[in-house]
Amino acid sequence: MSILALEARAAQVWFDDNSLCVLLQDGRKISVPLSYFPRLLKATPEQRQKHELSGGGLGIHWDELDEDISVPALLAGVPDQTQTG
Repeated sequence: MSILALEARAAQVWFDDNSLCVLLQDGRKISVPLSYFPRLLKATPEQRQKHELSGGGLGIHWDELDEDISVPALLAGVPDQTQTG
């Protein structure tokens, strides 16, 4: 993973119909499919909006959904690693 990815921090989070979108503090915008994160995919729009930035923007946390996403992992294209079953 590059230094730019490791230092990436979120400034803003929003959703469109099929994607999680993140504006980084350095001005870059990233968008990843909600299918990468089953909890977010299954969540209501209201639940998705109840997020907070953690670690100064290094992560995104949804308390109600028990979901934590690393911003550097988003840049690396890493989907949810939660094991189910």
